[in-house]
Amino acid sequence: MVKKSSLLLSLALAVVMATGCSSSKPKVPDEPPETLYQKARVKLDTGNYAGAVELLEALDSRYPFGAYSTQVQLDLIYAYYKQDDNAQAIANIDRFIRLNPAHKNIDYVYYMRGLTNMAADYNFFQDLLGIDRDDKDPGYAHQAFQDFKLLLQNYPNSQYAPDARARMIGLKNRLAKYDLSVAEYYVKRDALVAAANRAKQLVQDFPDTPQAERALEIMVESYEALKMPGLAQNARAVLAKNYPDNSLARG
Repeated sequence: MVKKSSLLLSLALAVVMATGCSSSKPKVPDEPPETLYQKARVKLDTGNYAGAVELLEALDSRYPFGAYSTQVQLDLIYAYYKQDDNAQAIANIDRFIRLNPAHKNIDYVYYMRGLTNMAADYNFFQDLLGIDRDDKDPGYAHQAFQDFKLLLQNYPNSQYAPDARARMIGLKNRLAKYDLSVAEYYVKRDALVAAANRAKQLVQDFPDTPQAERALEIMVESYEALKMPGLAQNARAVLAKNYPDNSLARG
């Protein structure tokens, strides 16, 4: 019995020692930076983003001022984005912009900021199930719109400009739908001043979206109910000019 207990104790100690040794062993081998970077690139190119992140993070911490440091940061941004780790991607994007404001690829970084904020706004399960997202907080969508807008303003000839411009159209519709859902909510609550103001803001910010027509209708109806004929007439005139077939435009 004593012999058996001693054997079990020895086995337990062996397991503890083995665990301790393995845990102290670095997950990423101590190899030259060029070797680690090449391995990271292979993982990136084959879609192994978790493996790429592990190697790139090791490079970033071990060689923060090395020959690969800037490219490592750019690759980390992309790898985090592909892993849907939006918080880490944004943190690295902001760090890169702060440390490298004049970098030759800074347009790419702003573009990735827009993509990452769009990804943060996206909800896979809602889209999968067809759930209406119009009333979802559009904070990330708004930030993505501003990111792409900044890219187009500062780098109009960027190779990423055409895609950014196309994405802004979808984002405008997303934001206009949200504003319209808020205005309709105020209408239902009979908060007509708030409804008219929100509809007016939509028309000012997103006049070229499909939601603008309904926003103008809300303005006309709200101002009329509030006994503000001058404002109602102005809204009706804008509605008639842009949507002449609208029944409300004809009074």
